[in-house]
Amino acid sequence: MVKPEATTLRIPTDGGVELVADTYGSKEDPPVVLLHGGGQTRHSWRSTASDLSEAGWYTLAVDLRGHGESGWSPDGRYGLDRFAGDVVRVVDFLGRAPVLVGASLGGNSSLSALGHHPELALGLVLVDVSPFLQPKGTARIRDFMHSGLDGFDSLEEVADAVSAYVPHRPRPRNVEGLRKNLRQVDGRFYWHWDPAFLHGPVDQAVQRDPVTDPVQLGGAAMSLRVPTLLVRGGESDVLSVADSKRFLELVPHAEFADVKGAHHMVAGDDNAVFDRVLGDFLERRVRSRLDLYRQAAVQA
Repeated sequence: MVKPEATTLRIPTDGGVELVADTYGSKEDPPVVLLHGGGQTRHSWRSTASDLSEAGWYTLAVDLRGHGESGWSPDGRYGLDRFAGDVVRVVDFLGRAPVLVGASLGGNSSLSALGHHPELALGLVLVDVSPFLQPKGTARIRDFMHSGLDGFDSLEEVADAVSAYVPHRPRPRNVEGLRKNLRQVDGRFYWHWDPAFLHGPVDQAVQRDPVTDPVQLGGAAMSLRVPTLLVRGGESDVLSVADSKRFLELVPHAEFADVKGAHHMVAGDDNAVFDRVLGDFLERRVRSRLDLYRQAAVQA
């Protein structure tokens, strides 16, 4: 089956940073915004975005600021408020409330945005992220990102680095596919994100990271009123079972799904199962509610 083609959009923000997004499907369908994790790009959602559009959802896969083809913060600052503000801007650009689906950094950004604007979305899906995370797992991500700051001589070297980071995945046979996550400068390959993202300020008084602040995110979680799903990778070293339970205590109405065998990058590890879990949630908790609203409007 031929997959639908994406249309690329450019979304301005109040701070002058332009966000780039790929859209799939009909604008007449209910929207779903897909937000990637730190160090990734919108291309990590390509398969999910395409599958959702075929199921009747208008999907936008967005490059977060400082990532992919989106602009970099002119002052080099990247914090929850900046990312959350961009999520709000994307929703404003859409002109209607979407479902927000965020992996890792994308999930934190969505949760923070909803903490400021409770009616911003039709629903929220957090993928292997919550206000509570495992320090060793997040440190491993940062170590991997730091290790590539000096760039790579070749795509083969990039593939070796990725395979060392995710040894549970087979090494890609065609390394050309890695280009979409890289930029080439003076013959060397660099990850497609702003290095300043790794060097944001930390609140030294309380040692809180500006993009994983459990106090701010915990408060946002307690204010959630929209249908919510937390998806955990069964082998994740970032979000533990105990972390998940703490989140569900804060958000009693939330649903939980554990994707067995998947690690932190759940959709990439088992896209078929992830899409099935996500699709089921969207149909039961979002589309069914929209249908009820439409029926009520017709009867009125």
